[in-house]
Amino acid sequence: MSVNIQIDSPIEYLKGVGPIKGALLKKHLNVQVVSDLLNYFPFRYVDKSVFSKVKDIYISTEYILLKCKISAISEEGQGRQKRLVALAEDETGVVELIWFQGANWLLQLLQVGQDYMIYGKVNFVKGRISIAHPELDLIRDPNNLKAQLGYQAVYSSTESLTAKGLGSKGIGQIIQNLFQYIHHSQIEEILPQYIIDKFQLIPRYDAFKKIHLPKSELDIIYAKNRLKFDELFAIQMKMFLSKIKRQRQSKGYLFVQLGDHFNDFYKNHMPFPLTLAQQRVIKEIHQDMHSSYQMNRLLQGDVGSGKTIVSFLIMLIAIGNGYQACIMAPTEVLATQHYQTISGYCEKIGLKTCLLTSQVKSKVRQNILNELASGEIHIAIGTHALIEDPIVFNNLGLCVVDEQHRFGVEQRAKLWKKAKNGNPHVLVMTATPIPRTLAMTLYGDLDVSIIDELPPNRKEIKTMHLKDIQRMQLYNFMKEQIEQGRQIYFVFPLIADSEKLDIENLTLGYEKLLQYFPLPKYRVSIVHGKMKSASKESEMKLFVSGSSNIMVATTVIEVGVNVPNASVMVIENAERFGLSQLHQLRGRVGRGADQSYCVLMTGNKVSIDALKRIETMVATNDGFKIAEADLEMRGPGDLDGTKQSGLIQLNIADIQEDNKILVAARNLAEAILNKDPELSNPLNIRLRNQYIDEEDNSWAKIG
Repeated sequence: MSVNIQIDSPIEYLKGVGPIKGALLKKHLNVQVVSDLLNYFPFRYVDKSVFSKVKDIYISTEYILLKCKISAISEEGQGRQKRLVALAEDETGVVELIWFQGANWLLQLLQVGQDYMIYGKVNFVKGRISIAHPELDLIRDPNNLKAQLGYQAVYSSTESLTAKGLGSKGIGQIIQNLFQYIHHSQIEEILPQYIIDKFQLIPRYDAFKKIHLPKSELDIIYAKNRLKFDELFAIQMKMFLSKIKRQRQSKGYLFVQLGDHFNDFYKNHMPFPLTLAQQRVIKEIHQDMHSSYQMNRLLQGDVGSGKTIVSFLIMLIAIGNGYQACIMAPTEVLATQHYQTISGYCEKIGLKTCLLTSQVKSKVRQNILNELASGEIHIAIGTHALIEDPIVFNNLGLCVVDEQHRFGVEQRAKLWKKAKNGNPHVLVMTATPIPRTLAMTLYGDLDVSIIDELPPNRKEIKTMHLKDIQRMQLYNFMKEQIEQGRQIYFVFPLIADSEKLDIENLTLGYEKLLQYFPLPKYRVSIVHGKMKSASKESEMKLFVSGSSNIMVATTVIEVGVNVPNASVMVIENAERFGLSQLHQLRGRVGRGADQSYCVLMTGNKVSIDALKRIETMVATNDGFKIAEADLEMRGPGDLDGTKQSGLIQLNIADIQEDNKILVAARNLAEAILNKDPELSNPLNIRLRNQYIDEEDNSWAKIG
């Protein structure tokens, strides 16, 4: 086998791998070439720098490193209960070593009377000190133990890999072999020297070697700092370059003036004063719209923060500059509610609106299409029906996309292609609060505006936690609220893995509620994802109109329904929901002037993690505090209860833990590209090679 190993060499060429292990590494760990193995980082380290004595083991001891002699080996038990037991001792005591697998293999290797380094987790079984499946290393030279001591990397593996000698120890050995062949010259430096000096970073080769083969805790710290910075800086560079590319390619309409319609509505017809946060956001958006670039801005605001009125005022700016506007919503119910609100505003200032959904048919639909094409309609409100082929706008200048995570990129792109003569400005909105650090990473190529202030007169939703044994207390409370003329949401979880079971649970819950809330005194509606659209819309309309008292639903009501009279949200099996989802659901109430409530129902026994989520919900209504807590508990891979790990694929950095590194990387990337957007400065040649020449071969392609 050749020893001419390069970074891009197939993994099977490396010493200790070969075709069989190579195939396993490719299949299970996606390690295809040598560089993939370099980037397969340890998830923790074991400090094997100091030996302990058996007498030093206490009840509180977790892991321990011993130097002991194997004094006896035996097989015990029968069949599945069969295990290998060895006694290991030093001058202070005896430890029992147990293996439940691999007995035959170990019997051939273990030698009675030999000294071993023993590392593992301590257990106490019937008063005896025991270590199950310890790590064993034969002490080859008692006078030179330093070579066998130090920090040892621990790698993630699988049972099938471990069975083939590719457990943590096996992977570690292959990586140790790797550094016999890979040298400084083969791992290119990707950062300019001025960045390395500024942040006191170690060379890239050293970082890889120290992360895998550390000699001290300081080695690990230096290595992690360098590799985390590389990863987060690369993300920010790519996002800022994407933004530059988009701006160069996408010239936007110039909206210079606010316009008469904006001024008229703002001065004479505003339903309530804007918060300072809303005023700030409008200014930020307007600055985008007269920059000559196409706006691509994310408007982020907690439920009830007033995103709709902000988006309407922005639409008035577009109209005041001679353009049309549209807003696309994910459901017919939400689109209808937007229409009711916006058309009411427009009537006061002489503007024409339309509602376009799948329910709008034949002659009415054709009239709408004609008036959109002629420019007679100023604002179009609709669902995905807005992106259907027959629809042509006369002069579309602004697209607003509500609850942006419900629409794919392709759907949004189809919408703004409806503009005939250029690129309409794009404003996407979400009621899912995202922590600043995560927004930097997820939406770094978008400009982000945040409404971080709720209207002053809005009453805080009171949140309480009740258990199954308190169910009658819940029903009595619901009856009291209904007698006061209020409506109630009753939400059941819907988890994809057990959808059938969940629908059954919802149906049973619905039938149980009918017993306590019978006709004709009460009316209970039901909505879930398996219902036909027409039935679902009909049931939702009953609730929206006030004809039903209780809406039993799955999370389909998380986005969409705005019923000011609904003052109570009951969430069944609240322990099964993520924090973000719980907060979104709670935001469906509290829309009116009355005191609103959210009741989190759980089983009588709740896990520690679930209880922590419930306690967070009870303690605060602040969506951004909840989002921070959610990020801390679950990490960035699961947003809004929907797996989105594909958006952020971090190999070593952690959004929460490495916030300072992220901010430093972002600020640096922004500063570099503000000064040198084409990375033509000789000092930035390494950055150019990495981010421009490799991708496009020519920067001219971006222009």
